[in-house]
Amino acid sequence: MPTAKRLFGTDGVRGKANVELTVELAIDLARAAGEGLAGPVIVGRDTRRSGDMLSLALQAGFHSVGVDTEDVGIIPTAAIAHLTVQSGASMGAVVSASHNPAEDNGIKFFGGDGAKLSDQLEDAIEARYRAGPPWKAPRSGTGMQIVRTGALELYLEWLKADASYSLRGLEVAVDAANGSAFMAAPRLFKELGANVTAVACEPDGLNINDGCGANHPEFLAGQIDGQIGVVLDGDADRFIAIDEGSVPLNGDVVMAIIARYLHEQGRLKNNTVVVTVMSNLGFRRAMGDLGIKLIETAVGDRYVLEAMREHKVNLGGEQSGHVIFLDHSFTGDGLLTALRLLEVVAATGKPLTELRQVMTEYPQVLRNVRVADKESLAGAEAIWEAVRETEQRLGDSGRVLIRPSGTEPVIRVMVEAGAKTEAAQTADDLAVVVRHALGEVP
Repeated sequence: MPTAKRLFGTDGVRGKANVELTVELAIDLARAAGEGLAGPVIVGRDTRRSGDMLSLALQAGFHSVGVDTEDVGIIPTAAIAHLTVQSGASMGAVVSASHNPAEDNGIKFFGGDGAKLSDQLEDAIEARYRAGPPWKAPRSGTGMQIVRTGALELYLEWLKADASYSLRGLEVAVDAANGSAFMAAPRLFKELGANVTAVACEPDGLNINDGCGANHPEFLAGQIDGQIGVVLDGDADRFIAIDEGSVPLNGDVVMAIIARYLHEQGRLKNNTVVVTVMSNLGFRRAMGDLGIKLIETAVGDRYVLEAMREHKVNLGGEQSGHVIFLDHSFTGDGLLTALRLLEVVAATGKPLTELRQVMTEYPQVLRNVRVADKESLAGAEAIWEAVRETEQRLGDSGRVLIRPSGTEPVIRVMVEAGAKTEAAQTADDLAVVVRHALGEVP
């Protein structure tokens, strides 16, 4: 009998709303997650039409096993993590599919410490979910919903209290992806003194991430002139910057700027940054030139967090724009990351066009190869022989990374090289080897 596909992906449970991610699934997932919880669960969502339906279903599941919920409505994902800790709740739950299109949705959980659940805890919830009824009866009656007002204000006040510099005089354009930060992001930067232009801050339930946000930084880049762009994704845990010359800065560049500043201030703990295997070779070289050490993890901000905690590091993140500041939070927070970057601009008096020169990005090309048997990658000697030959040819001027997708029958082939054409041709050549070795799927 085939093994069931793991319910939890790299960032919670996701699927097409009302098709794969149903009301029934949400109810039973909450029952499985709620069994044994002593305290309430903070529940929030993004702006998708399906968010209200799934949020109410999730809360009904918690109530059926005796757990109260505090509904905070539409709010950034990182705010749920903060409010969970601040209120002493047992768990936080977010209904969001992050950067995915509007027809998708997702559910992810935070522990009482404000961190995403470990693989082991997710596996335990999934095991209870798959075991199904009978669910444990509530200890005393059923849980109930508390509609919590003022949650967004608490989150914004926390961010503002943490700000080290006024943003007065900065010209900032915000693209909130018509998502959960459509109110929070413009308010935060205005209240810290910046002159703010709001773009993609008019959600209608269907336009989240639609040609805007962190997946489409070119949308805001094409509309600003001399401003600093703050580009978020649908749940605002990712941040991409746009410099005054309308050029996007991904998570690697943002981290490089902040890492150098913290290093110069003597505030970069253990003089180390945690990154994933996808971080650009240019970032790695820039950190080496500054004398900053790197720790590398698998792709996924939870793995970044685990390494940060283990090695007592206060800065880490992903090229995609998930950045964690462990002195302040256990999860990626796009608004906090944008604030930290704008503070570097304010503190140094230098524009992003100058600050970004801390690193030179190497052209990076990614090919996703659908294969018949991704599990055989480790033993596919023909692939690894081709990788060794390629690495020898590229030398110090390039990098190769081949890894299986965690959620699809796909092998990801990433190549960095001094020229885009060389990177693209090399990636294409390696993709051919992968197809021959593992069996191509049309």
